[in-house]
Amino acid sequence: MTHAIEHKVEIDPATLAVISNRITAILREMTNTLLRSGRSAILTTARDFSCSIVTADNRLLATAEGLPVHIFGSHLQTATMSELHDDIQQGDAYLHNDPYSGNTHAADHTILVPVFIQGRHLFTAVAKAHQADIGNSFPTTYMPMANDLYEEGALFFPATRIQRNNEDVKDIIRMCRLRIRVPDQWYGDYLACLGSARIGERRLTELAEKYGSDVIESFVEEWFAYSERRIEHAIKKLKSGTYTALTHHDPLPGIIDESIPVKVTATVDADAGRIVIDLRDNMDCLPAGINMSRATSTNSAVTGLFNVLDADMPHNHGTLQRVEVLIRENCIVGFPRHPTSCSMATSNLADRVINATQTALSAAGEFGLAEGGASLGAGTSVIAGKDERRGDTPYVNQLVVTAMGGAASAVCDGWLTMGVPVTGGLLLRDSVEIDEQKYPVHFDRLQLVADSGGAGKNRGGAATLIEYGPRFSGMTVAVFADSGVNPAKGTQGGLAGRAHYIGLKDLHTGVEHVIPSFGQFEMSPQQRLVGIDAGGGGYGSPLAREVERVRLDVLEGYVSLACAQDLYGVVFDGEVADESLRVDVAKTQARRAALYSQTASL
Repeated sequence: MTHAIEHKVEIDPATLAVISNRITAILREMTNTLLRSGRSAILTTARDFSCSIVTADNRLLATAEGLPVHIFGSHLQTATMSELHDDIQQGDAYLHNDPYSGNTHAADHTILVPVFIQGRHLFTAVAKAHQADIGNSFPTTYMPMANDLYEEGALFFPATRIQRNNEDVKDIIRMCRLRIRVPDQWYGDYLACLGSARIGERRLTELAEKYGSDVIESFVEEWFAYSERRIEHAIKKLKSGTYTALTHHDPLPGIIDESIPVKVTATVDADAGRIVIDLRDNMDCLPAGINMSRATSTNSAVTGLFNVLDADMPHNHGTLQRVEVLIRENCIVGFPRHPTSCSMATSNLADRVINATQTALSAAGEFGLAEGGASLGAGTSVIAGKDERRGDTPYVNQLVVTAMGGAASAVCDGWLTMGVPVTGGLLLRDSVEIDEQKYPVHFDRLQLVADSGGAGKNRGGAATLIEYGPRFSGMTVAVFADSGVNPAKGTQGGLAGRAHYIGLKDLHTGVEHVIPSFGQFEMSPQQRLVGIDAGGGGYGSPLAREVERVRLDVLEGYVSLACAQDLYGVVFDGEVADESLRVDVAKTQARRAALYSQTASL
């Protein structure tokens, strides 16, 4: 598809809405196909995958409910496919997981299916899914301490043809099956991705047959123009200026002993309806796996912006036309030089870029957010071992059985089940029962932690405590937790959320000791991993929170009585147990006045 349309057709608003909703329905069908046919729990319960549609000239058209970290980069991958192959045909499919040529990180296997209408390549259907295992030197897709990609050990496929004439390229399949620890699981997930993309191909073909390719091509241009008008209007509501925020990732022992600064500068030109987000003033890449790729640096900055704009705004090429993200080569939040590792490009630093972007923009009006809990801790660890129930069959899977506290915003409390910032609340939490059926793991506790969300006019999302361990024999666990030294910060007077914690408990003695936040270790059935993942930051002064909301927080267990009095300045009488708790108005007024005086004197 080219920008210049040979036979332009006028698209009325009703047709524009109908076709756009039809494309959204196609994406949802692609999503449901992958969700129902995937093999690993990371796909079928956590839904760590995303579907999108890109035009043939590599412009992002539609994303539906894809994870932000996945979809704002699909067009970079299709561009690689177009660049490397001059013989793209109907019936082709391409496997792309190369972060040096447009992908996010090696663990995200992407299937690209070119869609031909009457012999012309008009679209590419994209299905991207996080894998349980990709052949790394350790049984995890995350390698934070890897010096380079060779130490990672993953297989890399830069838009490699994996199907021709709708049949597998057997050499590629054999390479993956020989290298990946759970080959049947991988192949099942591959087929699910392929089926999802092929469903997109079929439905887009039907759509074009119904309306005609001229109408569809005209729709694309009008949809982009409409989307650009939407974001222009939203940006004009912000205050012009340059806004900077600084956050810090926790140290990496043995690589960098100090916290890693991440600086974001956002320049808003409200009159022109444009924003520039600059990530260049950050340190060079580290000899570790946490460096970001071009796709993740760009999409994280864009996600931080979209988090503060209209919730129903289209996310596509049209809206991206009004946003410029400045990054540089060999920067931790830019793009790496081969073979610099960016194994964890979709998590830790990406969360920090999103947090800093949305926090910086909180100064541009009543639109921003605090920082969200950023952590891949105990509840999102990667477990691996052999399942005695199935003849010692190997298993590898990333758990998603907890949720970091979401950031409080100018309009509401932090989302309890937000997940990590890069997922935008679209990553689902595992079913504990399904995880226990699929893998030899046992969960003992999963509960909220009081006083863990940052206090504020709007409170940060609460942290979650989780306890689990192997059921029958030893199990390898890999954790990659941030926010232990640097918890999620509040903004506009809001307080920080709770820091993460990871400990290992001996079931015989009950003794629990702290373990490192980054690394892999072996667990026995007589041990349990105990983790508290990070809480979200608060927005606005806690003394501005409505007293009735504080009372409800105490009754629900989000806030303790002590915290209600000490931080929110709310004094009660009555009891929590019988729900007779009532606000003592006079004492509350006096307490808040005293706290206001203390704050003013600082």
